[in-house]
Amino acid sequence: MGALIMLPGLGGSGRRHWHSHWEAREPAARRFAPSSWDAPVLEDWLEALDAAVDAAEEPPVLVAHSLACLLVAHWARRRPTGARGAFLVAPPDEASPAFPPEVESFRPAPRAALPFPALIVASADDPYGAPPAIRRLAADWGAGLVELGALGHINAASGLGAWPEGWALLSAFRAGCGAS
Repeated sequence: MGALIMLPGLGGSGRRHWHSHWEAREPAARRFAPSSWDAPVLEDWLEALDAAVDAAEEPPVLVAHSLACLLVAHWARRRPTGARGAFLVAPPDEASPAFPPEVESFRPAPRAALPFPALIVASADDPYGAPPAIRRLAADWGAGLVELGALGHINAASGLGAWPEGWALLSAFRAGCGAS
């Protein structure tokens, strides 16, 4: 199995979040560790991602949720060959009025194509990313896009538990990246 780096968004991912379930089931999964989950600073998060990638034995697949999807876009400019791929769940629309002010340092998010394979998984009713904005983001980043039904922000509040459908998507994506 190839390495996975879990990249939670603002606030981290609690024990009910699919990120935490997936970490528990996958020995190759590691969570990156920024200084603060609640007061994120882009440069700190970039350094934490650098450290997590450097600790991996091989280029990892990045598994990002929400704000961490924007982190991946920033990081890709810094380390274009550092990842095998990026699985990006529920990226936020930074132009949305719902975009939290405490994450201002993540604006503007790069819009250039990512230098590694990427797949965006989005919900039809995500309060932080409306489908038209996420479709544009997928096109800009050169990412595939899987649009799901109404799952909210695809987080613990969505009641997904271990989210087996998401795990199946990740497994297929990893296989396509040569990291099964």
